[in-house]
Parts: sequence; C-alpha cells; structure tokens
Amino acid sequence: MSDGTARKVFYKIGEVCQITDTQPYVLRFWESEFPQLAPKKSRNGQRIYRRKDVDLVLQIKRLLYEEGYTIAGARKKLGMADGQGALDDLFEPAAVEEPDRLPDPPRPIGPVLSSLSGRLQEILKVMDTTDKRLRGKR
Repeated sequence: MSDGTARKVFYKIGEVCQITDTQPYVLRFWESEFPQLAPKKSRNGQRIYRRKDVDLVLQIKRLLYEEGYTIAGARKKLGMADGQGALDDLFEPAAVEEPDRLPDPPRPIGPVLSSLSGRLQEILKVMDTTDKRLRGKR
C-alpha cells in the first residue's frame, strides 16, 4: 500500500473498497475463497480490515486481474504450499485484541412490568369505551 493513502491500523470495508478499487460484494466473496483474507468483526458486526488484509486484497486483485490467474490458481499461489514463509515478510503481526466487555447487569424488571401493566389497563378501558359506543349506534 504505497499509493500515498494514509496508513491506519484498521479500515472499514468501504475504505478498503476505495483503496483497492473493488466492490464490497467482491471483498466478501474473496473472503470465502481465500482463507488468508479473514478480517475481524467489530462488536456491531462491521468488518475491520488491518493493513495486512488490505495488502492481501491488492495482491489477490493483481493475481486475478493483471496476471490472469483463476481463483483456484491465485489461491494455490497464495497458499504458501511451496515456500511456507513467502508472504510472511509482507505483513506485520496482528494487533492485540481488546477483551470482550462484560454484559451490562440486568435491570430490575418490577418497575417496567408495573408501568406496562398500567398502560395495558388504559388501552383496555379505551377499547371497552369504544365497543360500548359502537354497540349503541346499532
């Protein structure tokens, strides 16, 4: 990634699409075809790409579009079957992940149920009043 774009630690899928000039559906498809391309997901489910993922996307794109490899051929080329450490020098080690947050403690449900019960009783009164008025018009 030496095209002059700002280097960050993490990129969202839209940013990766802009940097690599690809579409999101292409990236998601490549994730299913290339095991090395496995971005982490944030707590809200967004794909979070690291620099090494962006570099790998650029390499996959070059193999497929410029060098004419098939997906199987590109996968084999990137599979490191011949030279196990061939691509390791291109990527920095993964950042230490943030530990998962503990879930929020449950809220007391008594006040919520009491409020809900009162609201339902109000709705039933309105419905009864409406029924009585409609019956009287017949």
